Amino acid sequence: MSTDPPYRLHHSLGYHLSIAARVQERRLDEQLRTLGLTRTTWCILLAVGNEGLSQPSDIADFVGIDRTATSRALRHMESDGLLARSSGEQDKRTRRVVLTEKGCHAIRAATPFARDNAQIMAAQLAPGEEEELKRLLTKLRGAEGTPLTTL
Repeated sequence: MSTDPPYRLHHSLGYHLSIAARVQERRLDEQLRTLGLTRTTWCILLAVGNEGLSQPSDIADFVGIDRTATSRALRHMESDGLLARSSGEQDKRTRRVVLTEKGCHAIRAATPFARDNAQIMAAQLAPGEEEELKRLLTKLRGAEGTPLTTL
């Protein structure tokens, strides 16, 4: 029998990180759902609308999901009228993604939800703790800020 102390789930860093992330995610998910969005569609809208990304592979890397999930989400979002996809001019296999007016409206409508959600989290921290927490979380991801798709 091991002489190591028992593993205490509620004392672990991973547990606290997971719970804090789930609280934040659920609150945002509930609000996004009122607009017919998911967290993934919201992140894709941000990638295209705010970051200017137009290639599905770049969008996948930005959001942190695999390319298959990205393609599935893009098809769904296109059928919902949030974005349009077109073939490249020189290479027809290349796809370019652009937001529609409905997609632009969705960003404008959902941004206050994301800002409010971030403010709720930040309000629980003392001045300077938010930046310190971001620094520490980045450190935990690795010096390069390991993308989720490689984990």
